[in-house]
Amino acid sequence: MGELVERVDEQDHVVAVVDRGEAIRERWMHRVATIVCRDGDGRILVHRRPDDVSRFPGQFNWMLGGAVDVGESYEEAAVRELAEELGVHADPRFVLKFLCDGVISPYWLGLHEVVITVPVQPDPKEVAWFDWLTEPELEEIVRRSEFVPDAREAFDRYRALGAPSHPFG
Repeated sequence: MGELVERVDEQDHVVAVVDRGEAIRERWMHRVATIVCRDGDGRILVHRRPDDVSRFPGQFNWMLGGAVDVGESYEEAAVRELAEELGVHADPRFVLKFLCDGVISPYWLGLHEVVITVPVQPDPKEVAWFDWLTEPELEEIVRRSEFVPDAREAFDRYRALGAPSHPFG
């Protein structure tokens, strides 16, 4: 078995523990935690995925994250993913959760945000390039074909909440 995840239903209740690869192949719902990272000026970290990854190679995203492990909460997964992908230890704040149909599989997406005021050390296996963009700059690129499709829906939902440019300030 590879990475184990909790298969969940339409109400986000656990129904089984399954291999994530199988969940994707069978289009079984599971959980994903994501993090929107802002700097002290309110800019958003945007990154490009490496060309050799299995999911969305070479595409841009405004969220970091990954599958929620078995027995892990969305918040715990967000903390773990932030440390793994950026080398940052912080407590992201939960913003929203929604059922995403997903390009490769349906999943519940838990979106969190955090302000980062320390230097980041991206894992090159997860982040090939990054920069801090203003919201207008991000809006310009989020509709491009080289942007992760699922990230567009999350961006639209985040914006619909009226998420402030400076969520913690």
